[in-house]
Amino acid sequence: GHDPYKVYAAYAAATSHKGQPTVILAQTVKGYGMFKAAEAQNTAHQTKKLDEESLAQFRDKFGIPISDEELKDLPYYRPAEDSPEMKYLRSRREALHGDFPVRRKECEALDVPTLEDFKAQLKGTAGREISSTMAFVRCLNNMVKHKGIGKRVVPIVADEARTFGMEGMFRQLGIYSSEGQRYTPHDHQQVMFYKESEKGQILQEGINEAGAMSAWLALATSYSNSNYPMIPVYIYYSMFGFQRIGDLAWAAGDSQARGFLLGATAGRTTLNGEGLQHEDGHSHILAGTIPNCVSYDPTYSYEVAVIVQDGLRRMYQERESVFYYLTVMNENYEHPDMPEGVEEGILKGMYKFKSVEKKGNKESVQLLGAGVILREVEAAAEILSEEFGVNADVWSVTSFNELRREGLDAARWNMLHPTEEQRLSYVEQCLGDKGPVIASTDHIKLYADQIRPFVNSTYNVLGTDGFGRSDTRAKLRHFFEVNRYWVVVSALSALAKDGKVKADVVAEAISKFGLDPNKPNPVTC
Repeated sequence: GHDPYKVYAAYAAATSHKGQPTVILAQTVKGYGMFKAAEAQNTAHQTKKLDEESLAQFRDKFGIPISDEELKDLPYYRPAEDSPEMKYLRSRREALHGDFPVRRKECEALDVPTLEDFKAQLKGTAGREISSTMAFVRCLNNMVKHKGIGKRVVPIVADEARTFGMEGMFRQLGIYSSEGQRYTPHDHQQVMFYKESEKGQILQEGINEAGAMSAWLALATSYSNSNYPMIPVYIYYSMFGFQRIGDLAWAAGDSQARGFLLGATAGRTTLNGEGLQHEDGHSHILAGTIPNCVSYDPTYSYEVAVIVQDGLRRMYQERESVFYYLTVMNENYEHPDMPEGVEEGILKGMYKFKSVEKKGNKESVQLLGAGVILREVEAAAEILSEEFGVNADVWSVTSFNELRREGLDAARWNMLHPTEEQRLSYVEQCLGDKGPVIASTDHIKLYADQIRPFVNSTYNVLGTDGFGRSDTRAKLRHFFEVNRYWVVVSALSALAKDGKVKADVVAEAISKFGLDPNKPNPVTC
């Protein structure tokens, strides 16, 4: 492996061979060229410097023209410009178009869909129940049909295309295969059969998340590497994303990737039948560690549409080097029309979804919900108003991660501008100091707890800390203490802490809802 003639011969044979791949097996020696100081020794990595004898041997071995007298000073050696070595190096640099690798930032701006192009997703489902995963797939269908970007959209699935309701795309786009359809699929008699094609647009990677993410990464950096922006959309079981391919996700951030990642079947209580292996409650924490990953946990179809359209605008029209991560769920429920004027709040991370007020109610709370658990929070607001005389503002929080980033940015600005009027974080602008604040999500408590520095009231956080379980959604939400009844008890407890209601009211609610005060903490079970 260190004989240049053999290495050259192997490489020449590999590059000239056609029709099949070639593997070069190179046998190398650890610490090669370091002689007695470290060559062929396990301690090679711990060797910090060579003694004079080893330096002289290294010099002689590789023909470096440095005298014994000069060797003591460890001088750098640079071959003459007209030497064969420098001529060769210069020619290789010229072939690579310069001395340093350059990341192309600018590429052609694409004609992306406007929000009007997603108008069907902005409307409610009129009594029909769908999941937020299906809401996204409908947005994806709009994208592949759009004249400006349709041919650049590449749906990627590792295994579960039918689970995500994407089978309609099989016939429309085809699954890419370099050799086309070479077998009769089991479902060939169905309308939406498993169609493979040399011109297919979907990448079906088998149960290979690392391969799927690698394909996504290649497409997500094509704007820079090939000056041809592609729009990769990789959808997968959310538990098998950042947790399984975290290093590739970090590489995506490092290489300024642009594209969409979809953690489908998300939520520790929502993917309810597959136990602790599949039930994700922490992917947003992992996503939040990557500075240029923009992450959201939407509830309703219109939220998904607004986020997707904004992602297309930022990445492919404004050419901003970020990538988007959305968690979507597999629970079916009715979706409302988009309220007026909520677009900005959706993108910033939160907006007031509704207020539940009743004449005569004396106290008030603010309830935050995300993903499917927002619907539990909505129900809790009704119970508080009707049964306990407490008004509630309900906030849909699409991204605690984005709220945290904005809040930290405001805090940093305030620290560096002490003599100027201090800025309020977006969370402070929304919540002010009105009443206690309760947050409940289908993720671990740390997710919602990130905004605590910007909440100027008593702040209680509910979440799904602990391992997943296999049971009904209702039982899991009770087990993890995130359902409507736990939200109500948490709200009353916060009011009691603030001296607004008596502790007896909290005890009454616990008894009324049949909650066991001695129930084990789910994180310890």
